[in-house]
Amino acid sequence: QVQLVESGGGLVQPGGSLRLSCAASGNIRTIYAMDWYRQAPGQQRELVATITIGGSTTYADSEKGRFTISRDDAKKTVYLQMNSLKSEDTAVYYCKMSIKSYGVVVYDYWGQGTQVTVSS
Repeated sequence: QVQLVESGGGLVQPGGSLRLSCAASGNIRTIYAMDWYRQAPGQQRELVATITIGGSTTYADSEKGRFTISRDDAKKTVYLQMNSLKSEDTAVYYCKMSIKSYGVVVYDYWGQGTQVTVSS
């Protein structure tokens, strides 16, 4: 069993910052890509940022320069530092990890989601 637990969401004013965390636990041998997605009300879930096992990062165009994804493999944790937040960043943020458990193929696991609200 693998679990992903997110934290760090909340209410922030426009222009503010938040740091999201997502920690994995359970039967884990290797964590490959780690991703952050978000879903705003009435909209589809969208990819925000990805970090590979080698540390390469990619971002959605609207987040470039404002968001930074990072990982700590010793802690099995992925982070999303969000700066200069805008009202349109309001959404539920989800982490996803591609994980190989011992003796098992790679599966994608999702966190439960954490609400980020940007409002004055």
